Amino acid sequence: MNEQVARNAVLVRAIETADVNHEVLSDDDRRYASRSAKELAAWQAADDKAAMTQHHFLEQRSEQILKRLGERAPAFGAFAKRRLGLPGFWLALPFLAFVSGAVIDRIADPHRVDLLSAPFLLIIGWNLLVYLLMLVWACIPGKRHGWASPNLLRRLSLGKVAVPRKLPAPLAAGVGSFMAEWAALSEPLTRARLSRTIHLSAACFALGAIASLYARGLLTQYAVGWESTFLDGRQVHTLLSWLFLPAMNVFPFLQGFSLAEIELLRFGRPVTAASGERWVHLYGATLLLLVVLPRLLLAAFAGWRAHRLARNFPLDLDQPYYRKLADSIGAGSPALLRVLPYSYTLDEARDRGLWAIAAAALGAQARVQLRPPSDYGIDAKDALRDTQLDEAGVTVTAVLFSLSATPEKENHGAFLDYLTKRVRRGVAVLVDESPLLERIGSQPGSAERVAERSALWRQFCSFHGTSATFVNLLEPNKYPIELGAGLRLPELR
Repeated sequence: MNEQVARNAVLVRAIETADVNHEVLSDDDRRYASRSAKELAAWQAADDKAAMTQHHFLEQRSEQILKRLGERAPAFGAFAKRRLGLPGFWLALPFLAFVSGAVIDRIADPHRVDLLSAPFLLIIGWNLLVYLLMLVWACIPGKRHGWASPNLLRRLSLGKVAVPRKLPAPLAAGVGSFMAEWAALSEPLTRARLSRTIHLSAACFALGAIASLYARGLLTQYAVGWESTFLDGRQVHTLLSWLFLPAMNVFPFLQGFSLAEIELLRFGRPVTAASGERWVHLYGATLLLLVVLPRLLLAAFAGWRAHRLARNFPLDLDQPYYRKLADSIGAGSPALLRVLPYSYTLDEARDRGLWAIAAAALGAQARVQLRPPSDYGIDAKDALRDTQLDEAGVTVTAVLFSLSATPEKENHGAFLDYLTKRVRRGVAVLVDESPLLERIGSQPGSAERVAERSALWRQFCSFHGTSATFVNLLEPNKYPIELGAGLRLPELR
């Protein structure tokens, strides 16, 4: 799945998730899009002489829905066709770097080649420091992704895009949700593109300096020399010998220099044009070997990573939204909902309700893996000793609590924290209201008690970095189940 197809799929998912009441996309719209997409994907696969895949189906379905929404809301149609990010940035930065490099040595005398030229020494020194930092960074375990800030990456991923005005509320909410999600999903791709551009710009900066050095040498005769308050001739000779050593080893035609020659060049004493040409070649070859070529290689590697990510965008198709769509066309394996009850034992009726919720959220073929309940007060590590938390094939891991229980940080919270730190895909929290409703029945004030307990669980889950999803396992159809990023169920009101 390439970047554009992934973008369309994420945009459609955000809109369908936000459109809870099916105001902008009716049930007929969604069914028609799925039916048409299935036929078009089958034809596309037949033309390619291959089996129909989930990628083909998502591509066609997203295009169908976006086209229909664009016809109904022209402002949204313009947004959907707009290219995100800052495309001009990737070309402008290397160009500006080349121009800056071409004028950087104008700070010094334009008729002189300074052997201790601050601009050239800074270019070489800075790039060597960058290579060292990159090497150290690569060896640090558990390091962060890079130096770029999230705000910069978001701007590069989305550009100046804002939610279009005069859109229906669900559509506007979906677009806003899409932009936040796309900025996170496209971060690896944007980092690779930024790395490619930074390395290319560094190479262009050095190329600009080299080009300026040679271009001015065609029309002027350089005077070569050096001056320093703190360095003597021997120290300058040592410094330049180490600096030009790679260039002299790679290019045998470049002549070396003696201590006596360095001493004669002190205070900018003019030398012949041939001598000036030699120093121009030495600096040009050194910049080429130490800056231009390494930076171009790093830019090529980063560009290869960006191209690979753009062609095979890392979109997790095991999420419930995509698994349910795949189930509708018989693609892929059935989704698996793994449920970990805490201090809550399900009877047969509630077990059936759990299967009904899984089918509604993950597709008709979804399966449920109900683990033995963890006892109250038992350490999570001991309670889950026999559970492989990152088991392959599990679509969603959900913790099941009873609304009749009062959430406690030391017990429920510790159990939830243990899971969220170890389940890579994240953990959904299901809170079953049926035990509390069964206990209090229709007593006066029962609705208020349920609302108060629900608010307590919402606050508790928010404190632990999750959100509470309320269900009724005895009446699984009581609350409509909507597609979303993860197992998303409307909260009890």
